[in-house]
Amino acid sequence: MATPEQPPDRPESPRRPPDGLRLQPEDLRSWRLFGRTSMRTFNQRSRMAQLGLAQPDYVGKPIIAIINTWSDINPCHMHFKARVEEVKRGVWQAGGVPMEMPAMSLAEAFQKPSPLLYRNLLATETEELLRSYPADGAVLMGGCDKTTPGLIMGATSMGLPMIFMPAGPMLRGNAGGKTLGSGTDLFKGWAEVRAGTMNEEAWGDVLSGIARSPGTCMTMGTASTMTSATEALGLTLPGASSIPAPDSRHAQMATATGQRIVEMVWQDLRPSKVLTADAFDNAVVTVLALGGSTNALVHLIAMARRAGVDLTLDRFDQLAALTPLTANLRPAGSNNGGD
Repeated sequence: MATPEQPPDRPESPRRPPDGLRLQPEDLRSWRLFGRTSMRTFNQRSRMAQLGLAQPDYVGKPIIAIINTWSDINPCHMHFKARVEEVKRGVWQAGGVPMEMPAMSLAEAFQKPSPLLYRNLLATETEELLRSYPADGAVLMGGCDKTTPGLIMGATSMGLPMIFMPAGPMLRGNAGGKTLGSGTDLFKGWAEVRAGTMNEEAWGDVLSGIARSPGTCMTMGTASTMTSATEALGLTLPGASSIPAPDSRHAQMATATGQRIVEMVWQDLRPSKVLTADAFDNAVVTVLALGGSTNALVHLIAMARRAGVDLTLDRFDQLAALTPLTANLRPAGSNNGGD
């Protein structure tokens, strides 16, 4: 059994101050592994020295786990190698200690038969990364369809302060002088090829012009639907979900996200304080107003249950009766996002 001098191998939850009061360094979850004097904490500190960190660099400072879903085979997240460094910069600037922790990457375009099979596996991986390592807060880097709910489900179950950094949509497609939307114009173009109304040259132009930058689908498919819903839930910085991936403001947002999570740790701002029934109503209304993907029903219900909120299909129906479609975005409308 652990004693005050012999803390357990797995970091436990920190002491929680009364509402409205800020955490102190000794309240941090990571303090149990780094801030005390024992054989085990000596071992932990020696390994931090092995990483090149001196004790003043990290003891008594929030350890921020950056859950990065970058992969060579995920074009939606291929800019995350740069973005993770920008998130780290923000964490350092705010007085925290960033620790990048890679997690499985669910690439909608390539993973078969469907990334939906692996959403809950990503949720489990995220939860256990945060539970087993001495993290005080988390930045979740995602955007591709099933990645957003998977990351949030896992982090919600763990219960540490967390913030989501959306991948951002890619630039809109172009071919033959026409604007193309990912997904939407793929199916339309293939139908024309089969009907004989589009030749191979024009089809080749579509292939090379429909997805021309890092980022998620720029139409209101599942990726943009879920990141928009996540912003409505209060889990991103304001406006974060609509910044195109290649835009310089996206890099600035990544740094600001890193800064914000450090403050959230000191405020002890946990998912249980954010993910209320009203927050999920806001997310549902946002999806309805944007003409979002029907996959939102599957994911938002699962996310709500992790937060202890009883979101049902009947609630979607009730809110749908009150919410007009206000956005003109593909595939429900005619406009694209992007540049």
